[in-house]
Amino acid sequence: MMKKWIYNIFSLGIAMGFLFSCGEEEKQVFDGQVTISGQIQNRPEGELVLSQYDNNSINVLDTLMVADNGEFSYDLDLESPNFYELDLFGAKTVRLALYEEDVQVSYDFNTEELQLSGSSDSQLVVAIDSLTTVYQEAGNELNSAFYEAMADKDQEKIKQIQEQAMDLELDHAEKIKEIIAESDGSFAALAGMGMLDPRTDFNYLDSLITGLGERYPDMKLITSWKQELDELRALSIGQPAPEISLPNPEGDIVKLSDLQGKYVLVDFWAGWCKPCRDENPNVVRLYNKYKGDGFEVFGVSLDRTREMWLKAIEEDGLEWTQVSDLKYFNSEAAATYQINAIPATYMIDPEGNILAKDLRGRSLERKLEELFD
Repeated sequence: MMKKWIYNIFSLGIAMGFLFSCGEEEKQVFDGQVTISGQIQNRPEGELVLSQYDNNSINVLDTLMVADNGEFSYDLDLESPNFYELDLFGAKTVRLALYEEDVQVSYDFNTEELQLSGSSDSQLVVAIDSLTTVYQEAGNELNSAFYEAMADKDQEKIKQIQEQAMDLELDHAEKIKEIIAESDGSFAALAGMGMLDPRTDFNYLDSLITGLGERYPDMKLITSWKQELDELRALSIGQPAPEISLPNPEGDIVKLSDLQGKYVLVDFWAGWCKPCRDENPNVVRLYNKYKGDGFEVFGVSLDRTREMWLKAIEEDGLEWTQVSDLKYFNSEAAATYQINAIPATYMIDPEGNILAKDLRGRSLERKLEELFD
């Protein structure tokens, strides 16, 4: 699940209030040098290597000299704030965010104890990395349990694990946002952004990047994030849902806008997609529960053949509106909504605006309870 390391909801207003409140200091212009120093105890054979991140790549800058007692010191000239990686003899990696403040790094290979002082930006990155390590360990345990359930063909256990994985991801995102909220506008918040989903957290990320861009106008990473978010802007929460106009099983053209006035789940699925088929009983149950309250489903199939599409509709008992151009991922609707994997969903409000994304399982049920109960 992890994206670029650099890069449900904790209140956006509170989070951004901490970061970019009125009276924020003016743009910072960098013109300094920092010193990376520390001590490595009980070190193995190898070298101490410093590398620099450049968007999605990492470039080795230098090999640092280490004294017999394990101490080292290195002066680094910086053109702008940036992220770095200190490779400790090929056995341990410490990520750093450097900007004007010196940093001291100490590590003992016997106790595996890391001590980092100085650079507050680097301390923020270490905190984010520690959270991510816990998250990845929990994710690995769920993956092992998932493959075991798959081998046993235990569908109930598989569903339970999938829901646990979604909850784990949401919980991790909340914790990342809490750390960012306390970062005092540090560019090191970028290290946590890669753990958030731009599809579902677009407004949060957009506000965060806007504030960071004002404070650090020359950072390449911020420029890259701006470009990525601009591509997603038309499909962000609160924006008008793009029209979908495709034939239904009878060959009649049906439009998404025909359902305006109701809460509509736009469900991208296919008869060949097992996770989609596994989710269908949940959607059927919720549709039957809330259809009388103003809930509708607009199914958009990415099937290749009419036969598979219709067979899946009948087998799964899908009674809501179904459309498809039978063009697989080359579907016009899939391109419009930037769909590159299914199942994928968009919740549309009665005014025709995007209300939420990627709701399924427990998250879909919670949203419908919020809307109707």
